[in-house]
Amino acid sequence: MRHVVTDADTAESVGSGDVPVLSTPRLIARMEAATVEAAAAFTATGQTTVGTAIRVEHLRATPVGGRVEVAAQAPTAPAGRRLTFLVRAVDGSGALVATGEIDRAIVDRGRFLAATAGPEAGR
Repeated sequence: MRHVVTDADTAESVGSGDVPVLSTPRLIARMEAATVEAAAAFTATGQTTVGTAIRVEHLRATPVGGRVEVAAQAPTAPAGRRLTFLVRAVDGSGALVATGEIDRAIVDRGRFLAATAGPEAGR
């Protein structure tokens, strides 16, 4: 997944810092989106995945206008309901911007949504 950094993606804009470079929260969101796409191969009708853990090192700054390519490498098979993806981001020069792992769990979509709609969901 390729992305060009805009002013809306910066640490200044999202409140995670005061510099005009790609923010870690936006970078992680792009990485998560890549895992959602890759997880589709592991879900059956009525299933989806939800994020459960993120372990990412943001190693290099990317300025506004810079390009970032994000990739998620899927596991060969789930560990029960758990999927652990290797994620990485590189910039337009090929330099490593970030690397890490993101975990997702395979869930029944209907049961998951029903569980979040109960009276305890907002607490």
